[in-house]
Amino acid sequence: MAGSRGAGLTAAPSVRPEKRRSEPELEPEPEPEPPLLCTSPLSHSTGSDSGVSDSEESVFSGLEDSGSDSSEDDDEGDEEGKDGALGDEDHSEMEKTTEEQVQVQDIRNTVGNVPLEWYDDFPHVGYDLDGRRIYKPLRTRDELDQFLDKMDDPDYWRTVQDPMTGRDLRLTDEQVALVRRLQSGQFGDMGFNPYEPAVDFFSGDIMIHPVTNRPADKRSFIPSLVEKEKVSRMVHAIKMGWIQPRRPRDPTPSFYDLWAQEDPNAVLGRHKMHVPAPKLALPGHAESYNPPPEYLLSEEERLAWEQQEPGERKLSFLPRKFPSLRAVPAYGRFIQERFERCLDLYLCPRQRKMRVNVDPEDLIPKLPRPRDLQPFPTCQALVYRGHSDLVRCLSVSPGGQWLVSGSDDSSLRLWEVATARCVRTVPVGGVVKSVAWNPSPAVCLVAAAVEDSVLLLNPALGDRLVTGSTDQLLSAFVPPEEPPLQPARWLEASEEERQVGLRLRICHDKPVTQVTWHGRGDYLAVVLATQGHTQVLIHQLSRRRSQSPFRRSHGQVQRVAFHPARPFLLVASQRSVRLYHLLRQELTKKLMPNCKWVSSLAVHPAGDNVICGSYDSKLVWFDLDLSTKPYRMLRHHKKALRAVAFHPRYPLFASGSDDGSVIVCHGMVYNDLLQNPLLVPVKVLKGHALTRDLGVLDVIFHPTQPWVFSSGADGTIRLFT
Repeated sequence: MAGSRGAGLTAAPSVRPEKRRSEPELEPEPEPEPPLLCTSPLSHSTGSDSGVSDSEESVFSGLEDSGSDSSEDDDEGDEEGKDGALGDEDHSEMEKTTEEQVQVQDIRNTVGNVPLEWYDDFPHVGYDLDGRRIYKPLRTRDELDQFLDKMDDPDYWRTVQDPMTGRDLRLTDEQVALVRRLQSGQFGDMGFNPYEPAVDFFSGDIMIHPVTNRPADKRSFIPSLVEKEKVSRMVHAIKMGWIQPRRPRDPTPSFYDLWAQEDPNAVLGRHKMHVPAPKLALPGHAESYNPPPEYLLSEEERLAWEQQEPGERKLSFLPRKFPSLRAVPAYGRFIQERFERCLDLYLCPRQRKMRVNVDPEDLIPKLPRPRDLQPFPTCQALVYRGHSDLVRCLSVSPGGQWLVSGSDDSSLRLWEVATARCVRTVPVGGVVKSVAWNPSPAVCLVAAAVEDSVLLLNPALGDRLVTGSTDQLLSAFVPPEEPPLQPARWLEASEEERQVGLRLRICHDKPVTQVTWHGRGDYLAVVLATQGHTQVLIHQLSRRRSQSPFRRSHGQVQRVAFHPARPFLLVASQRSVRLYHLLRQELTKKLMPNCKWVSSLAVHPAGDNVICGSYDSKLVWFDLDLSTKPYRMLRHHKKALRAVAFHPRYPLFASGSDDGSVIVCHGMVYNDLLQNPLLVPVKVLKGHALTRDLGVLDVIFHPTQPWVFSSGADGTIRLFT
């Protein structure tokens, strides 16, 4: 019965009750195979129980009259096993019905135990005994038809689908009762009683005869040699004192001090970090009911006390005087003060601070002494006087013998460095914003930015062979037949201008604010006071060509500088410094100085470090190999920085500010990439007088000596050695 019952339950619990039509009576004789697209009047299913979707089922043919299917066989077998516990009459009737149904049993689908999911993408669900396909029923009914059938058919809830053939089955009352018993956790067989009295194998009575007639073992009446050995060992251990006898327990209870091991200094020794609550301050003379007269407030003091904020008052109450203690009224703020005290006790965090005794001298970084970092300029040696207005710019010849300065008095002056003697004065007819001496020792040429032009002058100082070769170089240029379209115009100087040293004039559309030479002396870059991508222009001296290297601008350009060794151009705008590769024509790095307005720029002679000065009195050092963020930010000046400069040979850099001082710093850059640069301020040089809130406007180092030149708004140039 158990086996048949289990076999009959395979199909019924695994499907959900859906609307099905009752099964038509089956014909015992076989019928021909139905056509592929015939409609089936029996398909009321939604398609959720079959393995195909509605779109796929619509093209599958149905089973019109192909007999009952396998799950019905299981259900009928289930009915046979289930009703076996009924009376004899019912049993005989069931046997008669089963014999009739066995003759027409549906054994067409012969797929065996092949998974039915394999037939999901096919129009058939298996094969019959003759090898012909058994097609799935056609699904042509929409949801509205299914809803109407659900309303009309009273047996919709007990209709399921056979997965073997796709046909609809109507569950009998016995099958529905079986499913409900299984869902409620009962036994499938109604006649099974799980609480029958247990039958013992053996009775509880003592029998006189044994259950088995096996003879007793020999070891049951002969002493064991193993146990004898164990006993002898234990006796030996007791004699030697290795095993002590158990002492009798003392029945009296034992008491001990619960807090004996605690810290006596702490209130709660279990909490090692416990901090006791601070005690309330003891009352003083002002809290007395009869305070001394000096503690009583006068009328002006009382009015001033009332106008103060509660947190600013020295006392939280007004001292009062009473004739006796009986005349003292109840304290009005008693409940409020108790409440605040409770808040302080449980809300204010108390923590024990682990104080570390650190010598303040140890926190100061270990810097070398300035005397160990010599040579560097320490005192003022010479003052170059002659300009009548502020001196904006300076430049030194490559050999270090001559100095050129530009001023707001519309003149260029050439000085001898060693004697402070003005050798020549060149009137230029406008404010000189920038001057730059050509760094090539084979060319004697000075570039000066005057209004919207760049003037190229031959100062005719020093070696006459060099000055003569410079004029020959400029006169050897042959202009092309078709002049190219350029952003600037190159003009030859007139005879009067050649007498004062002027050789070429490069004219622009906007005022020029800076001019700087490339290290080889053939290219010079200029900055124009304009908006757009033509702020920076690069001129080539030998071919007299001008070009604009950028297509678009990134803000107002403040300063430009050539890299001393590589084809890089550094462009400083107000908030950033961009490093461009001129050959690849691409942006290499963008340095962020974290300053409000960059004012000046200088590149280390090795090329790996850059310093920037800003109008918010910061000097920023960048290590290009380290990061795009500042390596060090120095705030030694009190006012805006106007100029910064590196020494070409010594590890020195200087900055000039509107506070009238020049600060010289030691900046050692090591060849070891793992060692950071050492920056130490060594000297503050003063001498310039403040004029119109302007101080030092430009600083530049001597090319060979540890000297620094500074020009100021007071119209002087000073040499510090």
